[in-house]
Amino acid sequence: MRVIAGTYKSRILKSLKGLALRPTSDRLRETLFNVLAPSIAGSHFVDLFAGTGAIGIEALSRGVAEVVFIENHAPAVTLIRRNLESLGIDTGATVLPVDALRGLALLSTRKMEAAPGFDYVFLDPPYAAAEDYSRVLEFLGSTELLAPGGIVIAEHRRSFDLPEEFGALKRFRVLKQGDAALSFYRR
Repeated sequence: MRVIAGTYKSRILKSLKGLALRPTSDRLRETLFNVLAPSIAGSHFVDLFAGTGAIGIEALSRGVAEVVFIENHAPAVTLIRRNLESLGIDTGATVLPVDALRGLALLSTRKMEAAPGFDYVFLDPPYAAAEDYSRVLEFLGSTELLAPGGIVIAEHRRSFDLPEEFGALKRFRVLKQGDAALSFYRR
């Protein structure tokens, strides 16, 4: 697995052995960031169920001002920190070793304290954990965590169709590639 473009282009990222993680493929990451490219520089990004950290690291490589990695699997948290360290990333990245909803609640508190909202929230829970999609998207649809115009992107199995709406979030685009799909939501 490698960084596709930007400051850290072609740098290798480590992953965990076995089936503990299912990293987003290089091809799907490239597609995602080609869509986001026009407005990503200087933005604020959340990588939920961060796994290896590949999505958030790709965002940092392409000029995002801040990425918050939220991951509760301890070996993956260690892996994210190692990947950041191996690239020399010591600013603009925060790793929260907590459950997705707890991490989002912490970020909501931060936003109420006048910190900016997030421009992008990417979530990629384990495909088998279908309830995590609903729980997280419902939370995001009922809070003010997103900045005006903010976008939520959910990676999911191509055959798993997410609802069109979650509270104030409305799906406006679906991209399908191989066995995976990306659903894009905004307020």
